Amino acid sequence: MQHAQPVTSSFPWRAATLVVGAVAAIELVALIGIGAVRLAPHAKNPAGPVKPKARAVQARKVAPPVPSHPLRRRERVRVLVLNGNGVQGAAASEARRLEVYGYRIGGAQNATRHDYARSMVMYVPGWVKEARRLARESGIRLVAPIDGLRRAQLRGSKLVVILGT
Repeated sequence: MQHAQPVTSSFPWRAATLVVGAVAAIELVALIGIGAVRLAPHAKNPAGPVKPKARAVQARKVAPPVPSHPLRRRERVRVLVLNGNGVQGAAASEARRLEVYGYRIGGAQNATRHDYARSMVMYVPGWVKEARRLARESGIRLVAPIDGLRRAQLRGSKLVVILGT
C-alpha cells in the first residue's frame, strides 16, 4: 500500500505576498500623485501661450436668447382638429372636449389621410409653448411644427390636432 507524502513547499509564500502588496501600494501612490498633478489648476499655462485660433474661440460670445413671450391664454388659441384615424365623429368629439378646456375651435374635419398611427399636435412658428400645453392636456406625446398644410387650410388656427389610432 502506498501512502501520500506530505507536501512540503520550499517557496516562501508569505514573503512573496508582502512584496506584491508593497508593489501595488507604490503603484497606487504613484497613480494618485499623477491624478493630483493633472487635475490641479495651474497658475500658468504649461502648454505655452494660447494660439490665435484658440483665443478667437474664447472671445466669441453667445448670442442672447430670443425674448420669450408669456404663455397665451386658452381662449386666445384657435385649434383645428383633424380626424386622421377614420373613426366617424372623432374630430367633433375632440373639438368639444377642447372647448371645455377653453380653446377656440377653428374647425373639426377629416384629415386628407386616415392612417395616422399616433395623434399629434402641430403648431405655427411662435406657438410651441401653447402646443406643448395642449398636448399635455390632451395626453398627446408628439408635438411638431406644421408640415404639409397651407395657410388657407388652417382657417386662422395656430395649432392643429391630428387624431391618430
